[in-house]
Amino acid sequence: MTSDASPAVGGLARDAASGPTAYLLGLADDALVYAQRLGEWMTRAPQIEEDVALGNIGLDLLGQARALLTRVGELEGAGRDEDDLAYLRDEREFRNVHLVERPRGDFGQEMARMLWFSSYQHALYSALTDSADDVLAAVAAKALKEVDYHRDHASHWVIRLGDGTEVSHDRMQAGLEAVAPYVAELGDDDAASVAADKDGVGILPSSLVEATRRHVEAVVGQATLQLPEQPRWRSRGGREGIHSEAMGYLLAEMQHIHRSHPGATW
Repeated sequence: MTSDASPAVGGLARDAASGPTAYLLGLADDALVYAQRLGEWMTRAPQIEEDVALGNIGLDLLGQARALLTRVGELEGAGRDEDDLAYLRDEREFRNVHLVERPRGDFGQEMARMLWFSSYQHALYSALTDSADDVLAAVAAKALKEVDYHRDHASHWVIRLGDGTEVSHDRMQAGLEAVAPYVAELGDDDAASVAADKDGVGILPSSLVEATRRHVEAVVGQATLQLPEQPRWRSRGGREGIHSEAMGYLLAEMQHIHRSHPGATW
């Protein structure tokens, strides 16, 4: 028998499972999981400068995740810090969208993913600078400067590849097609975002769709590419802890050292 104050979904208290704490956790998990994916590009990017660039973007996202997870721990009040939340939660406790957990594809796919995600984050953090949570507002103000670069970097590559050779054009178009089924989830209003918006802490994802799409459409048009038609299937459920097969492998790699050597420092 449990009380209303006992731990529940996703390791959060019942009264926070669909509120601002869960909302912040979703934002943190987006950044954390995508940082992990971008780290896979080290030594695999088309040129050494791009190894460095993608690594730095990943570090920016990791910094966002650390700040947000720390805030989650403070609000949750269960004694967990950023490491506990990053490394000691299971797959169903993560609230990130499917777009960021998808396996690494080719470079065109990565730039398509980064274009969509950074455009979304730019609209998101622009709105969250006015958050009623002072910590989140400060994190958003700093992150906005970072994601402005991320968006510019992805835009540059999409245009360069799309308006390049016949081969690069086709592969960049294929990259847009590959990520298309995972884009709509960025604009889904889940229970946590609705509660956070009502409290003035967060913003409804659906309110960010127009600004996000407007930038992507402009870049795609300049790149002589076309946005794919609405796919017949689209991803859902990441904010509720329903993930793809790829997520389990990602977490196994990301969490292995911490779980194998708990409490270790170096």
